[in-house]
Amino acid sequence: MSVNKVILIGNVGKDPEVRYLENNVCVANFTLATTERGYTTQNGIQIPDKTEWHNIVAWRGLAEVAEKYVRKGTQLYIEGKIRTRSWEDQNKIRRYTTEIYVDNMELLGRRDGQSAVSPSPTAPQAQNNPGPSNTVYTAPVENSSDDDLPF
Repeated sequence: MSVNKVILIGNVGKDPEVRYLENNVCVANFTLATTERGYTTQNGIQIPDKTEWHNIVAWRGLAEVAEKYVRKGTQLYIEGKIRTRSWEDQNKIRRYTTEIYVDNMELLGRRDGQSAVSPSPTAPQAQNNPGPSNTVYTAPVENSSDDDLPF
């Protein structure tokens, strides 16, 4: 048995880049920053904050939610899977990237203290929504293989 599950809480680094593929399938890409706070050791050594940047990929309904409500600075809770893909660049050099494919996404707010854009009454809501300012979006479970991915 194996498990591939990632849970992240962080701030969006840039507005999502959204594309519509054939059959009107939507995909959104954006970055998410997670930061481990710095500290001072017992002997006075300062350890600075450490920020990691994650490449986030949302498909279909989650991509549409990202297009409507996610902006630079939005704080998100993300559950997903780690995927690494490779390609050959124009100089025939093999390149790799690691991405988080979103299964669940919760809008938590904005980094600057302002509330996130409120979802419209027609936006999908989770049944057990933890509060009026938090909205949970979940990818539908599909019985398809990874062969339908466009790369």
